[in-house]
Amino acid sequence: MADARLADPLDEEFEAGEHAPRLRLSQRGVVVLGGLVALLLGVLSWLVFFSSVLEVRSVAVQGLRDERLTADEVRAAIDGVGSGPLARVDLDDARRRVEAIPRVAGAEVWRGWPNTLRVKVTERTAVAAVKGEDSQFTQVDAGGVSFATEPAAPSGVPVVELRLSQQALDAESVIGRARLVEGAVAVAAGLPAEVRQRAGAVLVHSYDDIQLQLGGGTTVRWGSPEQTDRKARVLVALLHQKGTNFDVSAPEAPAVSG
Repeated sequence: MADARLADPLDEEFEAGEHAPRLRLSQRGVVVLGGLVALLLGVLSWLVFFSSVLEVRSVAVQGLRDERLTADEVRAAIDGVGSGPLARVDLDDARRRVEAIPRVAGAEVWRGWPNTLRVKVTERTAVAAVKGEDSQFTQVDAGGVSFATEPAAPSGVPVVELRLSQQALDAESVIGRARLVEGAVAVAAGLPAEVRQRAGAVLVHSYDDIQLQLGGGTTVRWGSPEQTDRKARVLVALLHQKGTNFDVSAPEAPAVSG
């Protein structure tokens, strides 16, 4: 008598599955299903790109430091492009409009779903305030960009003032005032923070004769705008010595007196 073998339930289930009828859509069913998918995509597209469901309802602005640049100014700059369906907002155009504001150094614009347009602003920082002939003060950043003119210089920002010698006036056709101001701003931008905060003024007598006035009656003869980084390092070291007059015009041979 042959040995009887027990059937494996898993094998039986697998074999039964092989022979089970498969669900197949008719051609008409495929067309209907495709139509439903297309309809769904169309509704979604309409909701996202054309309806008021996902339109811009607020513009959130961040990165502002003080009241000199307000969120309302930023919102006004993108008025027109920052409205309608959020998905259709031209982010690059909005960013360019914000960056056109004089006080703005850079901006980022992105979508905050479902209804918020978000703007992050980087404001310009003044490294100097140039005193004009009208006694107004034009703020200039480290890149030499003038971005605001006010009746007073910001606190803690050195004032650039032209007090040209006769020699500088005679050479004005060669080295104009704009270049002299540019050199003085470069000096102010190159000052370490602890020195810049003490610098009340950057006086320009000529291209080769720039002078710093620090708090407490301290004077620094800077010379030309050249080698600003090296002169700044030397000045920081010299300020630990007693004296009221510092000369870093020749940084390889500095001097202290007074």
